[in-house]
Amino acid sequence: MIWLRTETCGLGPYRADLVETYWRWEQEPALLVGYGRQAPESLEARTEGMAHQLRGENIRFTIYDLSGDEPAPAGVATLLPDPSVRTAEFVVMVGPEVRGRGLGTAATRLTLDYAFHVTNLRMVWLKVLAPNLGAIRAYEKAGFQHVGPIRQAGYWLGQVCDEIVMDALAAEFTGTSAITPAVGTSP
Repeated sequence: MIWLRTETCGLGPYRADLVETYWRWEQEPALLVGYGRQAPESLEARTEGMAHQLRGENIRFTIYDLSGDEPAPAGVATLLPDPSVRTAEFVVMVGPEVRGRGLGTAATRLTLDYAFHVTNLRMVWLKVLAPNLGAIRAYEKAGFQHVGPIRQAGYWLGQVCDEIVMDALAAEFTGTSAITPAVGTSP
């Protein structure tokens, strides 16, 4: 089931049957470096964590690559909402086999579309390690803007680095929406 789509990217439900796929992506060295996490996780621990995630209040999507004959799982996008202020933190993970093809940007844009037009959030923010230039470019293309650095908050390849805070505002979200055509025009 694909809830939102572009020609090449779709968002669908977060799925317990894909826990091993999610876990495999999460253990990939480039992802560990990009998240600033130092230790891999066992499949058993990830499976236990999946049960908790499925019961939680965060908004999680499986990202699908729609460029082939059948939709193929390609990553995960997550919104961690703070309902009291109508904002959310955004986290995305794209599998190594599809990186560099624009799926991260498309999935980020679809997630923002959902955040602003379905969940009615007013702002979505993220943190990214400063040396992760590919991710920063993808976030900029999707509509995020730089807020500023958190100095020396992370590590990249064993070296201290800044984390960059970026945000996207509902009031500034422009371009094509995958949601508004399905429900009609705004009042």
